[in-house]
Amino acid sequence: MEDRPLADLFPPATRERWLGLVDGVLKGGDFEKRLVSKTADGIRIEPLYDPASPVAQPARAPGPWRVSQRVDHPDGATASALALADLEGGSDALTLVFAGAPAARGYGLTATTATDLDAALGNVMLPLIATRLDAGARGLEAAHLIRAVVAARGETLKGLDLDLGLDPIGVLASGGTLAEDFGTGIAGALATFDAEGFSGRACLADGRPYHEAGASEATELAAAMATAVAYLRALEANGHALERARDAVAVLLTADADEFLTIAKFRAMRRLWARVEAACGLAPKPLRLHAETAWRMMSRRDPFVNILRTSMAACSAGLGGADAITALPYTAALGLSDAFARRVVRNSQIVLIEESNLARVADPAAGAGSFETLTEKLAEAAWTAFQAIEREGGIVASLRAGAIQERIAATRATRAKNVATRREALTGASEFPYLAEKPVTVLEVAPVTAPPAGGFGTGPAVTCAPLPSGRLAEPYEALRDASDVALAATGRRPSVFLANLGPVAVFNARSTFAANAFAAGGIEAVNQEGFTDPAALADAFRASGARIACLCSSDALYATHAADAARALKAAGAVTLYLAGKPGDLAEALTAAGVDGYLQAGGDVLALLTGALAHATQA
Repeated sequence: MEDRPLADLFPPATRERWLGLVDGVLKGGDFEKRLVSKTADGIRIEPLYDPASPVAQPARAPGPWRVSQRVDHPDGATASALALADLEGGSDALTLVFAGAPAARGYGLTATTATDLDAALGNVMLPLIATRLDAGARGLEAAHLIRAVVAARGETLKGLDLDLGLDPIGVLASGGTLAEDFGTGIAGALATFDAEGFSGRACLADGRPYHEAGASEATELAAAMATAVAYLRALEANGHALERARDAVAVLLTADADEFLTIAKFRAMRRLWARVEAACGLAPKPLRLHAETAWRMMSRRDPFVNILRTSMAACSAGLGGADAITALPYTAALGLSDAFARRVVRNSQIVLIEESNLARVADPAAGAGSFETLTEKLAEAAWTAFQAIEREGGIVASLRAGAIQERIAATRATRAKNVATRREALTGASEFPYLAEKPVTVLEVAPVTAPPAGGFGTGPAVTCAPLPSGRLAEPYEALRDASDVALAATGRRPSVFLANLGPVAVFNARSTFAANAFAAGGIEAVNQEGFTDPAALADAFRASGARIACLCSSDALYATHAADAARALKAAGAVTLYLAGKPGDLAEALTAAGVDGYLQAGGDVLALLTGALAHATQA
């Protein structure tokens, strides 16, 4: 056999060769529809990218990101014990969440005196860790409490890695009201702290209110950037040098389980901030960029899936350049998390840093075609959205006019539709639900009433329509809750009879699809047998005790058996009858035979389940 060059045996991979192979697999199918998707901002997600030349990418300071744990237990002694366990277990930062802050979710520190806060931080050595305050409208009060704690301990603010987390504009966005002279309040606090050696960050431009309301990645970036610019202006207008104002501002972005967009979003934020610095005539410095895993993606059902979500989100934020990451425990949507849930979320990050060594590379996404392209496109979209906010008069004016709320509402409606149709799948909620799941443990702590908030100023109030806060899984969770109520009242879940036609090889695919879909609404599927005799099918339905049924089979068997089966089921007492699949040319005949609806991929599954649950539980 004649020797041949390796290049002949293994020709180089090219895009053209790949496209040829793809065309063979698609067999004439539409490349765009099958393999190209778009983000909420309309940015294309290609199936394959060419290598990219790395571009100048601002990065975090050398070293790993900080692993930050929430301190949010209302009891000071318990809060201290949990915080110390986290620090001893490997965390190197704390986020002090005060009652009344949106992120407290009904819990949080209730401290109103320095003594109270010192008790919650008992034996916590603040000079050795990073600390961020999350106090909402109580921001100024919380800042002065931590200042008093530091003084009472005989320590100084100088050298503390401290974020005061003052975010009056975030308070306006989430709560709907703000003192018009908020700039005086934050500037005065910064002056007081600076006089005592403080060199940390006073203000936080927080993207969470916008993300929780349904904002796209570009809108969240734009809102955070517009907020940060507003703080620069407010601090400079109230006597602070622009360079100090820049150093006094930090940004917080949400991280979700979409690793591509999360990495690109954090990289884009640093590029955008460098552009703001250049416009201000400032020499670039690393932005303090915080991350918190998204509340929007958390689910109450099958909460163990949240471990995967938060781990992926933390990983993505770290790779994207976050300085500190606060990951929500997997039980956060169910109540106040216990030590085990806190340990799981803490250890997930420690594994990423210490065992996977993900923080050893300054910018792991550099040169990757997908990440470089997404970062560039997302930065462009965010800058355009930021300019739109600026044309509206800035972020406060945009909120007061309801302009940004309107844009977010449109994105939220599109996403809600995608969730309803399961185009955006929620594992454990809309897809692969587990009706027999066991409850998880949370701390038995009642929600607390927050102390009155002092706000950020004494001037006239600025008001706006507050942004809503929600989780994507809530509509499905409401159906599951109703199912649980029925189970508790009757000893049996609402059920659907799967009217399988033909042999298992024929009906199994659609029967499995239907069982999974109905379970997402808390409706238990019964019957695994197949039928060819309508009378036997009707008898099995009566024996099942179900009130609703769903025909499951192939299109071919539907054409010959579905109408007769439907009539038999209706005669046997089926209140509502569905068919798994599309009716096609049989629609008129099936409707006449008694079929009430169709369970199909791409259909509004949430609406179908809402009706099915009502019919299944009807007295």
